[in-house]
Amino acid sequence: AAAMLSPAASAQPAGLPPQLEDVGIDQRLGETLPLDAALRDEQGREVRLGDFFGEDPVLLVFAYYRCPMLCTLVLNGVVRAARALEFEAGREYRIVTISIDPSETPDLARAKKEETVRAYGRSGAAAGWSFLTGDAEAVRAVTAAAGFRYARDEQTGEWAHASGIILATPEGRLSHYFYGVEYAPRDLRLGLVEASRRAIGDTVDTLLLFCFHYDPATGKYGLAILSLLRAAGAATALGLAGFIALMLRRERRAVPAGGRA
Repeated sequence: AAAMLSPAASAQPAGLPPQLEDVGIDQRLGETLPLDAALRDEQGREVRLGDFFGEDPVLLVFAYYRCPMLCTLVLNGVVRAARALEFEAGREYRIVTISIDPSETPDLARAKKEETVRAYGRSGAAAGWSFLTGDAEAVRAVTAAAGFRYARDEQTGEWAHASGIILATPEGRLSHYFYGVEYAPRDLRLGLVEASRRAIGDTVDTLLLFCFHYDPATGKYGLAILSLLRAAGAATALGLAGFIALMLRRERRAVPAGGRA
């Protein structure tokens, strides 16, 4: 049910079960994550969130490792999108998964990492994809800054949450939200190029970013009509200028040598 929530909206529809009333994703575009938040990596070592930032964009995934269904769908969606990219986690960008369940241990994180990295199947993925845990206060600080709202069902002991992933710049500034459990590789690639301030990608990406723009309401890239019209207008003007120059050159060549009109 949490996966069906409208992720871009802060307000929740009426009639939701009480455990879902505080569940959703609120965009915090342009805001900075708490990079000093104290967490633990898969080996149980104390780390700071900022340890995973500084050089490359970071794809942030909130989940919990004993989740019976939705978290696995989200992680599988990330794996499929990441496998379709030429970019590699650990080279052009990083992926950081953080458990929202403060009772989970580094052992669970390590097991989930091994499973996920094996499915991803890229060399260097173990260094580029981290699975973290932390106490309730530290995790809440990160999720609140990112606008990721979730709640524990006291009857089942499970966690209700929406489905989506978040992209941040190397400085820890929130830049893109992608919703659902399937993420278009093109959208993810363009988001990474933008988040890196074009430090990665090629000329084709630059052209695509000129023609497509990120729509925060949908979490997708759509055709930028105005930019496309400007490009078409510029191309037309250049074509006309070239045509006029060519005609003038032909006219001069047509005048007999030494002749006058």
